[in-house]
Amino acid sequence: MLLFAVPTVAFRSPFERTPQPLHTVVIIPARYQSTRFPGKPLADLAGRPMIQHVYERAVSAPGVDAVVVATDDDRIVRAVERFGGLVRLTRPSHQTGLDRIAEVADQLSCNIVVNVQGDEPLIEPAMIAEVVEPLLSDPTLQMSTLRRRIDNPAEASSPNAVKVVVTTAGDALYFSRSQIPGGRHDAHPLFKHVGVYAYRRPFVRELASRPQTPLEVAESLEQLRALEHGFRIRVIETQFDSIGVDSPDDLERVRRHLSVGSRA
Repeated sequence: MLLFAVPTVAFRSPFERTPQPLHTVVIIPARYQSTRFPGKPLADLAGRPMIQHVYERAVSAPGVDAVVVATDDDRIVRAVERFGGLVRLTRPSHQTGLDRIAEVADQLSCNIVVNVQGDEPLIEPAMIAEVVEPLLSDPTLQMSTLRRRIDNPAEASSPNAVKVVVTTAGDALYFSRSQIPGGRHDAHPLFKHVGVYAYRRPFVRELASRPQTPLEVAESLEQLRALEHGFRIRVIETQFDSIGVDSPDDLERVRRHLSVGSRA
């Protein structure tokens, strides 16, 4: 687990239209308002705002050419600028993180866009490389994400841990907050969806322009929009895990992890 601060990286601007576009750009959507935890991107972790931890880990990922924070709030803009990060202020009217990413992706000069959530301060940089790899090896794919085997019974029953089932080729069949598949899990293990996504840049706008779908609304899971409109999502198994910060209790868990790691 990385615990050190990553020096500011002088990326070439991903917003410059050049004959040779960048290959991979990470976009980190970060809303200030949150029903359960307002202002969480700026929550203090080891003396730095949470969004800085996410940014520094994304910068460390192999093959990443630039990292951009996409936010709707001036306070987050100022925080990112203070630590030397690249940030774009987006429209406040966006209903989903996908819409916010699409606004920034439209301005980019790059081939692949990676969505790393702004509340994942412990994300392993290697996970970003893992989610990009399928798009490098299969030119027919438009979108990929990650899954991890569930070992904790509490995760299996928690609606906050999204589950995923896949085809024999590794493409998503369905995502759900319920436990899927049902029945014997000694015959088929449960997998948790890890919410990191890679897209071909034009596909971000394509997906954002499609209307919300019934299952997307029912499960409150944006990725179901892609499946309901007939698009494939390749799902790669990862050995890494992270802690998404949805509440102040989650923030304390991350603080304990950082504290233990700093003493190791």
